[in-house]
Amino acid sequence: MRKTIILASASPRRKELLKLTGLKFRVDASNYEENLNLKLKPHKLARFLSKQKAKTVAGKYKDAVIIAADTFIVFKNRLLGKPHTAAEARKMLKTLNGKSHSVITGFTIMDTGSNKTTSGSVETKVYLKKLSSKEIDAYVRTKEPLDKAGAYAIQGLGSVIIKKIEGDYFNVIGLPLSALTESLKKFGIFVL
Repeated sequence: MRKTIILASASPRRKELLKLTGLKFRVDASNYEENLNLKLKPHKLARFLSKQKAKTVAGKYKDAVIIAADTFIVFKNRLLGKPHTAAEARKMLKTLNGKSHSVITGFTIMDTGSNKTTSGSVETKVYLKKLSSKEIDAYVRTKEPLDKAGAYAIQGLGSVIIKKIEGDYFNVIGLPLSALTESLKKFGIFVL
């Protein structure tokens, strides 16, 4: 019997990415408030936050596999999350403008029946093009940068501001499918 898979995320992008695997799952968004100010190294923090998100949902299910993730940007040892206002988005884009940064996603898989848990993290390097203030303002006006780590959506109009990436494209969107599906094998869940 196949276990119920629960995606503990409100992100429509993570939902769409997990659908690409062909796995059947339900969404039950975690209400865990992420705190990027915890004194942990970036990869450890990403795994910690994803585990906390999984834990907040796991208590509702007796025998399910919970998948949770958390994504943020690291630029010059500073962590950048999601901008909530146009001013925050503009400031973030000006900071990253013409430079490289890392996108780190931590993920946790938790089996509530066996209490087995695994966490991982993936880092992708992203290089932004050099943009004029006019281009940054035009992009911010689209509202796409709001609520996206780093203030851009690589899978949307934000794709035109990216010079190149090194690593997992899906990680930048918010769910590193290759690493995630490899880890799911430890739980007897196979995509192929």
